[in-house]
Amino acid sequence: MTIRLYAMTCGWLTMNLKAMLDGAEGKIKIPVPCFLVEHPKGRVLFDSGLNRQLQTDPAARLGKIARYYDIFFEAGEDIAARLNTLGLDVDDIDYLINSHLHFDHAGGNDAIPNCQMVVQRREWDAATDDDMAVKNGFMRQDFDHGHDRLLVDGEHDIFGDGSVVCLPTYGHTPGHQSLKVRLDSGDVVLTGDACYLRQTLEEMRLPMILHDAEEMRRSLRSLKMLQQRGARIFYGHDPEFWATVPQAPARIE
Repeated sequence: MTIRLYAMTCGWLTMNLKAMLDGAEGKIKIPVPCFLVEHPKGRVLFDSGLNRQLQTDPAARLGKIARYYDIFFEAGEDIAARLNTLGLDVDDIDYLINSHLHFDHAGGNDAIPNCQMVVQRREWDAATDDDMAVKNGFMRQDFDHGHDRLLVDGEHDIFGDGSVVCLPTYGHTPGHQSLKVRLDSGDVVLTGDACYLRQTLEEMRLPMILHDAEEMRRSLRSLKMLQQRGARIFYGHDPEFWATVPQAPARIE
């Protein structure tokens, strides 16, 4: 059984580095990654990237949040266009797994309407609670589009064979999850925002803004353990690491 994994860059954001590494100075330009997993039983999209409205009017889409970012997001970089480079249509996706429900990870959900959305129950509950949504920067326009939803609690095996597994990595948001994918070459862990940068994991250095620091530390320790057991870690927004990742239509070996 061959599992195929593809990486897609769906825009870039420039932001304050201290948001990712507490106490750091300066700015950082980061990729917005999405991933496609092809399994004999179906196709899985891990995160959907930015909403296409950000190509033309970020302020209208994000409101006051827009002032914290410089957004580089051109025509042809949205998730539907990226899938087209693989010869796929949005209706070819069977599962949309959101690591979490922030605008740069779930903003393209509306472009992938006819699939099952897989999200941690505690993430959905937080994002749809008015008070929690404000505290955690959730906007319902990004993620609530009437998908058939599968709300999971903790670890979840998508195909029941251990090859594509949602891993709870709480802390960045109340219900953040990462994804473990078993390739012929070994396990790959797509961390999402549980681990922004290589430096995050190597130094166990938390971002300035997060939901729960202790939960995030536990998640980082879990990722470190997987790494020590041989898994390759795909850091969520590390531009230096991302430069080494083959981009679709090339596949990750």
